[in-house]
Amino acid sequence: MFDAFARVISQADARGDYISNSQFDALNSMVAESNKRMDTVNRITSNSSQIVASAARALFAQQPQLIAPGGNAYTSRRMAACLRDMEIILRYVTYATFAGDGSVLEDRCLNGLRETYVALGVPGGSVAEGVNKMKDAAIAIANDRNGITQGDCSSLMSELSSYFDRAAAAVG
Repeated sequence: MFDAFARVISQADARGDYISNSQFDALNSMVAESNKRMDTVNRITSNSSQIVASAARALFAQQPQLIAPGGNAYTSRRMAACLRDMEIILRYVTYATFAGDGSVLEDRCLNGLRETYVALGVPGGSVAEGVNKMKDAAIAIANDRNGITQGDCSSLMSELSSYFDRAAAAVG
């Protein structure tokens, strides 16, 4: 697991090269945008319960069979496990966003998750839809312009979106 800086250094070291100008420029840009990155992570973290609850409500309204008797989220124990998993995925998305690198998400969260869900009989498509609903809620909160560092956040929102997309693809 590397942050963006350690990854660039490791790659240059493996090649026996200096850090290239383009790599240096990319890291410099990341530093310049660091307040926006921290604002985004802070907003998602501060609203994580709301994001998960909102996504779960929307998912269960769209797929009521999940909470009906016999459904995968039926009984409070299964519902709690579903909400816990959504919370874990969201937490690792924030780690990846903060580090500017998705390897922590892949290595510590998504690696083997689909196989686990298949073994447990959890419908991957429903989990992926829940992740997409979290993505919508998180981006709406993170993209709110009030009380944050001003400037263009489109590339950061695109990066954030890509982490959710990776998670949805990994479980779906």
